[in-house]
Parts: sequence; structure tokens; C-alpha cells
Amino acid sequence: MLLWGIDLGGTKIEGAILDPANPAAAMHRLREPTESPKGYDHVLSQIARVVERLEEVSGISRPSVIGIGTPGATEPSTGGIKNSNTTCLNGRPLRDDLSRKLGIEVRLANDANCFALAEATLGAGAGNKVVMGLILGTGVGGGIVINDRILEGLHGIAGEWGHNPLCGETTNCYCGRKGCIETVLAGPSVERHYRSLTGESVRLPVIAERAQAGEEAAQASLSRLRDKFGEAIAAVINILDPDAIVIGGGVGNLDLFYTEDCRRAVAEHTFNHEVRTQFLRPQLGDSAGVFGAAMLAR
Repeated sequence: MLLWGIDLGGTKIEGAILDPANPAAAMHRLREPTESPKGYDHVLSQIARVVERLEEVSGISRPSVIGIGTPGATEPSTGGIKNSNTTCLNGRPLRDDLSRKLGIEVRLANDANCFALAEATLGAGAGNKVVMGLILGTGVGGGIVINDRILEGLHGIAGEWGHNPLCGETTNCYCGRKGCIETVLAGPSVERHYRSLTGESVRLPVIAERAQAGEEAAQASLSRLRDKFGEAIAAVINILDPDAIVIGGGVGNLDLFYTEDCRRAVAEHTFNHEVRTQFLRPQLGDSAGVFGAAMLAR
């Protein structure tokens, strides 16, 4: 049976059909705009349009089950979406509404979980028992995969390490708390720290270039990022003890996460004499979301 997946993003909806015998490459792949300002019902119609177009280009009728990755998570007690930056989805029973609209079973997971599932089964983390996928970008999120299955948890928030507190941090977070990991490790947070040192607003890639060139302020901002990452991820390792951690997102492109200095920063806070967890670059690029969604249909 072919696997169909949909990655519902803030600006685009991507659909793909995978062959389980060769899941690392999509047989068919296409996109439609999300157009979320037009409202919830319009987003549902756009998703249905992606499914219809996949049927047209493949010549295959939709399967009995389809996987969909979403921004935000599903609240298990109600079936409604929560914590989504595509705000028209919040509180809505997306899974049930899509199942009715498409006439098939729909399986949902948040986008970080789909990233983690794809990288754990098809990408950098393949072959490991316990894999955590991190998203370090404009925000901080994560997903946990154990034996090739997503761990969702009782509240549907397993892997949401970005809203744990960091010692000594007091910056307000959008979630209503202070000092969350996201307020320190997200790209805009690193840029804010650099601005506090220099008075200059520049993007993270420029900060990285300046650090490479020897600028002290840029090096200080990235050293702080490395050390705070070590503190933050050590708490996860102490609880989950994963075989591998795959680091995605724009911040995750920085070389510093894959250095011995970073490993030492992690080791300072772990409850063990050494850290053997692998820190891995993702292998699937922007395919991870839609591939992970398709894997939900297994």
C-alpha cells in the first residue's frame, strides 16, 4: 500500500505519495497555498484540493488512511487543535472534520513529531531505538520517536522541551511564562542577545560569519547559545536518555552543535560521567515534514 502524507504549514500545504519499498523518495509531490487568513473552512478545502490533485497526477484513488502533519498539537481529551500559530485551527476538531471531508481515516501529528519520525525512520537517526528530533528555528520544539513510533503523551505535548525554564533566565515568553528555553535558543533570541551587546540588529547567519571572522560580540553570543543549549538538552538526556538527537531548523545549521566544545557543555549537566548520545544533522531537508506525515499512515 502506498503512503500518502500532507504537511500543513502556515503558508503552504504539501502533499506526497511514498512507496514503502523506497520511502526515501516521493513518487509524487505537490503544493497548494494554505491561505489561512480566509478561515478554517478554506484551509480544509485547500487540504482536500491537495488530495484531489494527488489523485489526478498519480492516477490512483486516495487510500483508506492518510497522515497529516499540523502546526500545533491535538488535545487528546477533546480532539481539538491547540498551540497552533495557524490560529484559525485552534480549538477545532481538525482530524474529525478532515475525515468527514475526505471520506477516509485521518491521522494527525504536529510538525515537530513528523520531523522526528521521518529522521528517525528514513534519515539521520535511522537504526536507533530512541531518537529525539529538535526544531531550533524561530521557535524551539521537538518530537520523540521510540522504536519507530511517535511518543505523544497523555496531554499530546511529549517533546515540547522549548517551554521548560532555564536557570537565571527571565525573558517573557509568548506562552505566558518567563525564561523558557525558546527565549534563549530560538534564532530571534540569539539575535536579540547580540543586539544587546552591539546595538546592531543583524540576522543569525551574519552573526555566525562575524564569529568566524573573530568578532568578540558574535563569539560571545554563540558561546552563550552553546552553553545554554548544553544546559537545556542535558535535562532531556537525563530523563529520556536517547540514542540520537537530530537537530533541525535554521539555528540547527550552526556547526557549533556538532563540536567537542558543545558535547562538553552538555556533559557538565548530565547525570553521567560521559555523553554518548549522538548529535546529528538532519538528512531529509524540507522533505522531513511531509515524509513523516506519510509515515503516520503505516
